[in-house]
Amino acid sequence: MIVIIVILLATLVLVGVGDRFNLPWPVLLTLAVAAIIFIPAVPNVSIKPELILPIFLPPLLWALGQRASWQMFRTNWRAIVIYSVVLVAITILAVTWTALVFIPGMTLAAAVAIGAAVAPPDPVAVEAVAEPVGIPRRIVATLQTEGLFNDAVSLVAFQAALAAITDHGHLSAPMLALEFLYTAVAAVAVGLLFGWLGGIARRYLTSSVARSGLTLVIPFAIYIASEEIHASGVIAVVVGAVQMSSTIGDLEPEDRLSGTAFWGVLELLITGVAFGLIGLQVRAVIDDAGDRIGEMILHGVIISAVVILLRLAWMAVMVAVNSAKGGRFMTPRTFGEALVMTWSGMRGLVTLALALSLPTIGFDFRSEVLVIAFVVLLFTMVFPGLTLPMLVKILGLDQEDDQDRQERELLQRAQYAAMEAVRSSAKDAPPEMVATVSELYRRMVPRSPQEIESSEVYDQQMRERTKRRKLFVHIRDIALNAAQDEVIKARSDRGVDPATADQVLRRLDQLAAIENPDMAGILPAMRPDGNPQAAQRMGRKEPGDSQPPAS
Repeated sequence: MIVIIVILLATLVLVGVGDRFNLPWPVLLTLAVAAIIFIPAVPNVSIKPELILPIFLPPLLWALGQRASWQMFRTNWRAIVIYSVVLVAITILAVTWTALVFIPGMTLAAAVAIGAAVAPPDPVAVEAVAEPVGIPRRIVATLQTEGLFNDAVSLVAFQAALAAITDHGHLSAPMLALEFLYTAVAAVAVGLLFGWLGGIARRYLTSSVARSGLTLVIPFAIYIASEEIHASGVIAVVVGAVQMSSTIGDLEPEDRLSGTAFWGVLELLITGVAFGLIGLQVRAVIDDAGDRIGEMILHGVIISAVVILLRLAWMAVMVAVNSAKGGRFMTPRTFGEALVMTWSGMRGLVTLALALSLPTIGFDFRSEVLVIAFVVLLFTMVFPGLTLPMLVKILGLDQEDDQDRQERELLQRAQYAAMEAVRSSAKDAPPEMVATVSELYRRMVPRSPQEIESSEVYDQQMRERTKRRKLFVHIRDIALNAAQDEVIKARSDRGVDPATADQVLRRLDQLAAIENPDMAGILPAMRPDGNPQAAQRMGRKEPGDSQPPAS
């Protein structure tokens, strides 16, 4: 228990350090764990191998799946096939061959286990490391889509290798393909069923706390149910999360705000505990390695080079294909993007968890596999994580204007829907109140620094008024619901990044969370120039408000 508390505190401290110095906190945590495992006073930590994935993987995958949408999968289906299936399978084969060639006495099953463990980039690491450094959302979305499904291919291969190790069976490529097909189809069915049932159950829960708690319980239920029928728990959890997130329109604004905060904290702490506990077990592995530790590290370096170079070559091929298709086939589109996507192929929790799940008795290569997995993690996450911000800056791939443009367009769509709702539903309300409510949504899309400054003054004045609250809240909520419905509808539009839509939706939800001010006409509407004036434009359309923005 003391170890877990220390890991949690260390995670929070390193998050603060990372934010202050613009460094990815999972990398800092990995370095911290790598340093403390050599301290004799640190106790040895042991986790049952069969509990690692069921405890840590479901909530982390659920947190990532909630930020996706069905339209995102339809748009990025090529990335799922090419990166999550084909690239992972090729990586497993390449690492298997490398292990058989360079590691004396290596068996085929053990080599496949190594390949399956190090093949999939970790979506949790990508989310925590790649996105904050300013990589364009289009690239991050592709990396996240890849990371949500690549574990399924690796788990099928790893479980087959594990069965061959423990039961002395044989590996068969056709059987692996059939097993993957079954696990994927069955997992999709389980995920859809639980996601649908979860959406129904959430509608009948009256407590916001209970609704948030439901989203924590369901991932474990999905994972366990999938494993019971030998389906892919990874795919099932992701599908269930996407299915439930597709019904966010049923939630109240406070549910979305509290749910986002709840899962942000939970994801942070679970990731920290997972990295910390798994990392602390490495010391026992090093002790078991004995005099062969140097040789094992060398093997890890060789396999790391194979993994990185193979990914770079694959991305370069995708750039060539993309160029031949006119530049719109899929990401990456340039060699710079290919290099960033190679650098973002970070191995993390799944790699170590799979390696640790190998049997401790009757398997001579367990220490070798664990050392290799840890070395691969260092080479694919620590060094890239520390240098990725610099690489993005050198290549000029800072956040592109597309995300800002899309966010502004969604805000404009929400603004138009709100203004139209005000005009159609508040005809009998006092004109000055209509003007003030209209101004609240007109300021959703600031047009100048002066308007932003005047908005802050306006918000302060709003909080000081208390009269005629009820009518204002009624009109405001009508407009807010219209704006939210528009963004929720846009979330499923082709080409719309669900993460950007969720960001806009959170901004709208925050309007419902503020204290309800008096908007009865005592407070005049604010003009963009910062001068308070009694708005005389009640109900009449302003320039730019007459037509909805292009979607």
